[in-house]
This record gives sequence, structure tokens and C-alpha cells, in this order.
Amino acid sequence: MPRPRSDDKRAAIMSAATHIIAAQGLGAATATIAKEAGVSNGSLFTYFDTKSHLINELYFALKSDMSAAACSDVPTDADPHGQLLAMWSGWLRWAAGNPEKRRALAQLQVSDEISAATHEAASRSLGGIAEVLDLSRKNGPMRDATLAFVLTLVSALSEATIDFIHQDPANADTHARAGFDALWRMLS
Repeated sequence: MPRPRSDDKRAAIMSAATHIIAAQGLGAATATIAKEAGVSNGSLFTYFDTKSHLINELYFALKSDMSAAACSDVPTDADPHGQLLAMWSGWLRWAAGNPEKRRALAQLQVSDEISAATHEAASRSLGGIAEVLDLSRKNGPMRDATLAFVLTLVSALSEATIDFIHQDPANADTHARAGFDALWRMLS
């Protein structure tokens, strides 16, 4: 039987970290993450120098994954409303389809362990989202607000919408549409 490649072990550790952080928070022991990943605690540090290194990489990976999903179906030939609606729908699909990733990301977003460099790299990974937001707010009341502020508002609105979708799945489409309508009014 072939030995697992180091990329496979890194992926297993990242997956385990997502699961454990979502369930136990950032205080979870690296030994718990390592056990979930099927590696020894010492081996975990072969792939990630420190726990901080692991959570910084996980934060970047989750932000990039969310951004890619949000922008995957944005039609380049659509008007700003159509592009924003496609991005919003992709974002909600990602959150609904990845509840563990969403919970882990929520933990990581408030962590003091996430470095400024990682925050900056994660912001760059949101390029597609930023383009859609900039186009949508070009002539609206948020046109002079910083992109970071606008992203924070959009993120809060999406989290509230997703929470209502989870609490009331029978009305998921209604909640998704109401959230989008609020977003559109805020930006345009």
C-alpha cells in the first residue's frame, strides 16, 4: 500500500482542524486535531510549525473557499444587480452546504492569532467579491465607505440571513430574497 503524500496529510490535518475548531473552538488541543487527522501530535508539527501557523493557513483556506464559491457563477455580462444576486446566492449556498466550515471560520475571524499578513492575503482572495461589491455600490450610499467596512456589513447580513435559513428552512427562499433585497438597498 502506498504511503500517503504529505499534501494528503496536510489536507487531513486541515479538515480535522475545521471539524474540531467548529465543535470545540480555538482552545482545542493540537493533540485532538492530530488524532482526528490520524497523525501523531508530533507529526502535526512536521506539517505546521505551530498551532498559530495551522490556524492562519486554515483561515486563509476557508476564506478562499468561500470567495471562490460566492463568485463561481457570477455572470460577467450581467448588470450589477444580476452579478450581486449571483454572488449572494453562491455565498449562501457555500454557507448552507458547509456548516462546519462556516462555524470554524466564525471562530477564526475573531481570533487574535490570525496575523495581519494572513488577513491581508485573505482580503486579496476576496477579489471577485470586491469587484462585484464595488460595481454594485459605485453610485450608491456606500460608494465612499472603505471596502473593509462594506465587506463587514455584507458578512453580517449574510450571517443573519443564513441563521434564519437554518432556523426556518421552510422559508429559506423568502429569507434569502429578503437578505438580498436589504443588501441591494444598502449598496445601490
